[in-house]
Amino acid sequence: MKRVAALAVLLLCACTVHAQEWKPSKNVELIVNSGAGGAGDRGVRVPQRLLQSMPGMPSVTVVNKPGGGGNLAYTYLAQHEKDAHYLSNLSTGLLTNEIVGVSKLSYRDLTPLNILMREYIAVWTRADSPLASARDVIAQLKKNPASLSFGFATAPGNQNHIVIGMLAKAAGIDPKLIKTVIFASGGAGMTAALGGHVDVWVGTTGGALQHMRGSKARILGVSAAQRQEGGLEHAPTLREQGIDAEYYAWRGFTAPRGITPAQIAFWDQAFARISRSDEWKKELADNGWAEGFVGVADIRKRLDGEFTMLTGMLGELGLVARGAK
Repeated sequence: MKRVAALAVLLLCACTVHAQEWKPSKNVELIVNSGAGGAGDRGVRVPQRLLQSMPGMPSVTVVNKPGGGGNLAYTYLAQHEKDAHYLSNLSTGLLTNEIVGVSKLSYRDLTPLNILMREYIAVWTRADSPLASARDVIAQLKKNPASLSFGFATAPGNQNHIVIGMLAKAAGIDPKLIKTVIFASGGAGMTAALGGHVDVWVGTTGGALQHMRGSKARILGVSAAQRQEGGLEHAPTLREQGIDAEYYAWRGFTAPRGITPAQIAFWDQAFARISRSDEWKKELADNGWAEGFVGVADIRKRLDGEFTMLTGMLGELGLVARGAK
């Protein structure tokens, strides 16, 4: 009888281990909530390449679903409940869309997996612009708040809009008086900025770097506490110009609601492996990104804290929707 009981225990343990194992069995779709060429797109295509290089990983494809300030992509992800073969980029916009009332979909309705990195916000203009510094921007806003147009992507209230609000506060004006143009993707918006269709572009540093390296853009200020590396050493911070504007975006990945603990564990280990790789560290430097990995164990607590903080910041800008959680 004891031998039978022992055998039963061994079989139970074997079944438990087998049940806990999971790996993708078909194409993995990485959904981007903005168009091609922008910061959100880059933040997905680099991990795609690194995931694809992992032994045993099936094909990994990227699908861009811009629209609705990112809501189209997150709604699409939510429609694939319990399927861990669908992931989407996770960014500040998912939280701010809920806070400002653009979307009813919350991070609580999905399965957030991680934050992979941080990215500061750059305020920049085309190389031949008369604006030479962020101080020039503040001075012009003080004279006439509507005299400059600010472009950003992809939704009101996101990290780029927050920095614009900080500039308005530094100029002592109502943020609602500033002329803003919202684009569906960073790629399209930056093209418009380089063409002079908006005076100032506000977006993550990765986008600014690619155009600064080509001598097409001039970075007026970066929303970091100190100057950054990776090509940003000569880009002044907003703070060193006397402007109290320090903030960064973060980017990671989320899965749909209802995936299993084994599926969560697989993706947690896969992205943690990426974050430790030399290839990823090189990409951080090349794109002006900063390390900031937060895994499954801490991601929900981190997002709860971000949601509270962002609600307060957007409240100062008068953007919080009535009834926001």
